[in-house]
Amino acid sequence: MNIGPITIYWYSVLIVISIIIGVYFSSKQASKNGVGREFLNNLIFYLIPVGIIGARFYYVIFNFDVFRDDILSIFKIWEGGLAIYGTVIFSFLFIIYYCKKHNKSVLLVIDTLIPYLLLGQAIGRWGNFINKEAHGAMTTLEYLEKLPLPSFVIEGMKINGVYYIPTFFFESILCLIGFVILLIIRKKDGFKHKGLLMFVYFIWYGIVRFFIEGMRTDSLYLGSFRVSQIVSLVLVFLGMGGLLYLLRRRKSEKV
Repeated sequence: MNIGPITIYWYSVLIVISIIIGVYFSSKQASKNGVGREFLNNLIFYLIPVGIIGARFYYVIFNFDVFRDDILSIFKIWEGGLAIYGTVIFSFLFIIYYCKKHNKSVLLVIDTLIPYLLLGQAIGRWGNFINKEAHGAMTTLEYLEKLPLPSFVIEGMKINGVYYIPTFFFESILCLIGFVILLIIRKKDGFKHKGLLMFVYFIWYGIVRFFIEGMRTDSLYLGSFRVSQIVSLVLVFLGMGGLLYLLRRRKSEKV
């Protein structure tokens, strides 16, 4: 979309919307659970560039052949090429560093932020729809009409006269469902078990992304393996291990 000489990218608009929503609601939680609104807002201020750099770094590392002959193009993020797992990994590492520096609970801080990360992912996937990217294989109109899809999504998946499977839509809806699940767990648990929301996120999004990635046609590869599927499996195992740890600790506290 152009406003005079200025080009506005819808993907960027959706990311900004996600950030605003996340900052507003996570700040409210931080003021209630002991993290502190000011601390969280300061952390998010640094997380935004860290997340963007991480998303770009991840994409470039596993797709370096595209940039080999034009290194400066690495910095042209407005041309596309961001990976959510890069954001997640770099952000988690920075949160650990920042919390250790300011003597805050890493798990509590992540639990405060994590539902809104999932909500942001649900919103951000619509940028793929607008850009007509991150879709699945070619298909037919008849097949899409059999699926529970809005008509505008079906028509939006007609690219150059060919219909594609809207994997972005499936992931967006599943992320939204995961967001609701995290809110329900948070309400019932009340941050009593630090890390619970993070571990559930690992399992939920890991499973979702593993299957969605298998349907996509633009995956990043490490040899013959899809990188995001490898990362997804790691997340699922970390999440399961974390839940088992919390369960054992809860049982030991009751003894």
